[in-house]
Amino acid sequence: MNATMRRVAIATAAISMAASLAACGSAKEAGGDKERDKKKTGPLTIGLLLPEDQTARYENFDKPLITKHIKGLCDECEVQYVNAKSDASLQQQQVDSMITKDVDVIILDAVDSESIASSVKKADEAGIPVVAYDRLAQGPVSAYTSFDNKKVGQVQGKALLEALGDKADDGEIVMLNGWEADPNAADFKKGALSVLKGKVKIGKSYDVDRWLADKANDAMNGAISSLGKDKIIGVYSANDGMAGGAITALKNGGFDPLPPVTGQDAELAGVQRVISGDQYMSVYKPYEPEATAAAEMAIALGRGEKVNASATVDSPTTKGIPATLITPLALTKDNVKDTVIKDGLWKVDEICTAKFASACAAAGLK
Repeated sequence: MNATMRRVAIATAAISMAASLAACGSAKEAGGDKERDKKKTGPLTIGLLLPEDQTARYENFDKPLITKHIKGLCDECEVQYVNAKSDASLQQQQVDSMITKDVDVIILDAVDSESIASSVKKADEAGIPVVAYDRLAQGPVSAYTSFDNKKVGQVQGKALLEALGDKADDGEIVMLNGWEADPNAADFKKGALSVLKGKVKIGKSYDVDRWLADKANDAMNGAISSLGKDKIIGVYSANDGMAGGAITALKNGGFDPLPPVTGQDAELAGVQRVISGDQYMSVYKPYEPEATAAAEMAIALGRGEKVNASATVDSPTTKGIPATLITPLALTKDNVKDTVIKDGLWKVDEICTAKFASACAAAGLK
C-alpha cells in the first residue's frame, strides 16, 4: 500500500531496557538490573505476533506496514509472523516458539495482556526484548507503542454527544464496549465515560466477547428488547466491526432513521457506513506512524541500543516503559477525503462501489 501517513515526532529519551519481573510479583522499573549481553550489527530475526484476524487492520495494515518499515531499516532482517486468532493459549505457545528459535526481538500485540506476562518474562530471561504493540502487555516489556486510548474513547464520546445535540435528554444510549481481556478496551470505556457521564443516560452497557460483530448484534438485540425501541437514542460502539453488528440489529428492529452509532479503526466497511449515513463516525488511527515506531523500537532493541520514545507508561507489572503514543482523529462524512483518502489508507474507488455511488457523490468523493 502506498500511504503517505503522518510522521510521528519522537523525542529521544534515555531510558534503560525493561527488567524481569520480581519474584514477589511487584511492579518493577523498566531498565533495572538486567543488561543485554549483545550488540548485534548484522541481520536480525524479529518475531511479529498479532492477536486476531477478525478485525481487518491486523492482516491488511499492521502486518505489511511493520514488515515494510523493518525491511526499510534493515534489508537483511527477517520477520517471522504468526497470528493468534484470538486464542491466548496459542499466543503463549507462539512466544515460546519464538524463544526456541532464538529470535532477536519480539513485537507483541497481546490477545490477553495479563495471561501473556509469563511468556514475556520467559523472553526477557532469554535475553529477547519485547515491544508491546497497540496493547500494553504485562511483564517486563522493553518498549510500547499505541494510540492514546483514553483519547480514543473521549473522541467517540464527544462525537456521540454532538450527534445527539439537544436530544441527549430524550432517551438512553447503549454502550458496546470492547473485550475485557484487551487492556485497550478499558481505556476506551474510561475515556468515553469521562465525556458521557452526566450528559446522557446509559440504558445498557455490554463488554463484548472478543470484539465480535455477532456478539455485538446479540447485545444490541437484547438492549432493544429490554429498553424498547422508542427509548434508544444512540449507540456507543467501541469499534467498527461491532458497530456493523449493532446497525444490523437496529435495522432489523425497525429503526428508521438510525440513531447515531460510533466506531473505531476506519475499516473499509465502517468508512462506507459513515459515507452512507448508517454509522455516524469512526476513529481514524493512522497505522503508518504506529508501525514505524514499532519497527524502529524493534531494530534498536535488537541492536542492544536505547529506543527513541516521547513518553513513558506503567503497566501493573512494569513502570517507566518507553512509549510512543499517537493521537487519534474523529472520522466523519465531512473529513473522509482529508484523512483516510488523502493519507492513502483507502482509495475512492475502494470506498465508492456501486452500492455507495450516490452517497459518495453527495459527499463529494470522485
